[in-house]
Amino acid sequence: MIYKTSLDRTAKVITGIVTILFAVVIIAQFLVIKNGEIKVSVFIIILLSLIYFGTFLYRPISYILSEVELIIHRSIGDIKINRTEIKTIEQLDNTKLKWSVRVFGVGGLFGYWGKFSNSKIGSMTWYATRRNKAVLITTFTNKKIILTPNEPEKFIANYNRQVL
Repeated sequence: MIYKTSLDRTAKVITGIVTILFAVVIIAQFLVIKNGEIKVSVFIIILLSLIYFGTFLYRPISYILSEVELIIHRSIGDIKINRTEIKTIEQLDNTKLKWSVRVFGVGGLFGYWGKFSNSKIGSMTWYATRRNKAVLITTFTNKKIILTPNEPEKFIANYNRQVL
């Protein structure tokens, strides 16, 4: 079964602001190129383009739950977790993700993913598009993964139904 994801308001605002900012900087760099400063301007254009499109391509698009595995679908590089590796799956209270700190990852541009940490859960890997209605998956190796399907209750119910 496929579970879609949607950006929260903060991610939409951050994505919009970064898009406008990057567009303005890139346009300004093309104006600088016309004046003869080519090397730095080309580097900036390439760097911003790589950051923007790389972030877009690695964003979580959907989660696919089959009888065998959980797939975190992205445009480049799906993440596959065998269901036999999953110890628990639970919906989190919205307060449990508060004060999470991004250790290494993306914090709003097309979603939230990468390494995060907080005092309540500890170290975790996010493949999320929202900061609420999250699902926590804990593996037998104590790896913690945060997902945000649009319908977390149905996602968990379907997982539990397939386990039985």
